[in-house]
Amino acid sequence: QVQVVESGGGLVQPGGSLRLSCAASGFTFRRYAMSWYRQAPGEARELVAGIASGAGTNYADSVKGRFTISRDNARNTVYLQMNSLKPEDTAMYYCRRTYYRDSWGQGTQVTVSS
Repeated sequence: QVQVVESGGGLVQPGGSLRLSCAASGFTFRRYAMSWYRQAPGEARELVAGIASGAGTNYADSVKGRFTISRDNARNTVYLQMNSLKPEDTAMYYCRRTYYRDSWGQGTQVTVSS
């Protein structure tokens, strides 16, 4: 059974940093691309960043140059390093296998506010 557990969110001031983690299980992690998504209140869920099995990456324009996605195949974990955070980054953040309609995890809340 595919499962992901997101962690690392919190309250941070504008300009601050957070690192999110997503621990995955139930599949051969190294073989799959992974993605981070976010959903702000009242808005649709959006793709934030993706990382291929070969570690190629892609980012939403809104986070390019500020966020970095990475993976540790030995730990079955994907990370999202978020720097220079802005209030508009406030959202619930989720991870999931790219291209697959797996069930969503519980997410981790990121709030950027002074």
